[in-house]
Amino acid sequence: MATPALQETIDEVKELFRTYLKTNGHRQTPERFTVLEEIYKADGHFDADDMYFRMKETGYRVSRATVYNTLDLLVECGLVQRHQFRQNQSYYERAYAYRQHDHMICDDCGAIIEFCDPRIFEIQSMMKKLYDFEISGHSLHFYGHCSDPSTCTRKSDLKKKEQRQDKE
Repeated sequence: MATPALQETIDEVKELFRTYLKTNGHRQTPERFTVLEEIYKADGHFDADDMYFRMKETGYRVSRATVYNTLDLLVECGLVQRHQFRQNQSYYERAYAYRQHDHMICDDCGAIIEFCDPRIFEIQSMMKKLYDFEISGHSLHFYGHCSDPSTCTRKSDLKKKEQRQDKE
């Protein structure tokens, strides 16, 4: 479901981030904008270490602390969304100009599958009317297992990630 953002969207989020940093007295560093751009060029969900290693592998000189601190700022200003999918670890995804969706998470391989069903929006609208309640958002996560764990193609991604973290 996730595809890299268009350059027009990346330019918009950079301007929004620039305004946020200035308004809140934070420094506008090239590294912060590089992290933001990489997030919006990426597909799907990632954890902070995923982003750090991805940037390191592509030749960017950015510290792990900068990635973590920038993610916190991006969450605060609403350009990135943070999720806790059962693990103690936070996962992130871009939030600006990104369609509302929900998640299925495999407990074995960690795959995060996005889906969108218009019936969920209909339920949300019905609950708003029924309870006279102003809904600002929702989060729906289904947990389970890939149909055939022995042939799960996403397990190799998990093994690569573990090997990369072991090297660090």
